[in-house]
Amino acid sequence: MQSSFVTVQGRRLEYRRVAATRPTAPNLVFLHEGLGSVSLWREFPSDVAQATGCGALVFSRYGYGRSDVLAAPYQVDYMHREAREVLPELLDKLGIVDPLLVGHSDGASIALLYAAAHPGMKGLIVLAPHVFVEDISVRSIAAARETFESSDLPKRLARHHADPARTFYGWNDIWLHADFRAWNIEEILPEIACPLLAIQGLDDIYGTMAQLEAIERGVRGKVKLVKLESCGHSPHRDQPEATLAAMVEFIRDVAPGTIQAKSG
Repeated sequence: MQSSFVTVQGRRLEYRRVAATRPTAPNLVFLHEGLGSVSLWREFPSDVAQATGCGALVFSRYGYGRSDVLAAPYQVDYMHREAREVLPELLDKLGIVDPLLVGHSDGASIALLYAAAHPGMKGLIVLAPHVFVEDISVRSIAAARETFESSDLPKRLARHHADPARTFYGWNDIWLHADFRAWNIEEILPEIACPLLAIQGLDDIYGTMAQLEAIERGVRGKVKLVKLESCGHSPHRDQPEATLAAMVEFIRDVAPGTIQAKSG
């Protein structure tokens, strides 16, 4: 599927859409991780759309994929800006009302921040979310830097990003910045009242189950936690069938009538 482009906050962003097959189904909006992009979601958004009848929007944030290349370093509040400035404008320009967000890692944090400011949402799905910085995250992100500088990782990332070096260091530099150690969004969790599904792998090297526990403790809405064995930081890639099944069940619950109910 060919990518399209839209200008948001003065920057050109890459996106792709999957049309809904059920007219009353919500639109799913997929928010990628720290090194993600439209292409790195692969077929998973289409699989979810096909299984649920929902429409799907996948886009590459500024500095990622085929979106405009990062021109200046990210600031500590970059995820807040994505949630409060970029995402609302993007949804408005593409005519998406009342979305159901699906966020992965950094994208999950952005989804949580957006949900806190939009209390009427139907639901929210987060994969390997971050609500505070853990030592394990910093160690793994530092190790990723060593890998980037000593392996073919730049070549592999070039398949998915217009400027893999700027994409990598944009993400890596801010997460390893001393000021970022204090980044914490637990204070906004009580503002989230919608149903929430949180999925994380037990082998995630970028975060522990303390992230899910903080979310369950902090939000006001109903929460379902799914902890997957033999799964790292990317549940939709490491355990796609289990992740898809959990998401389909959740969407059926929060948007009744959009998916054929199970028989029996």
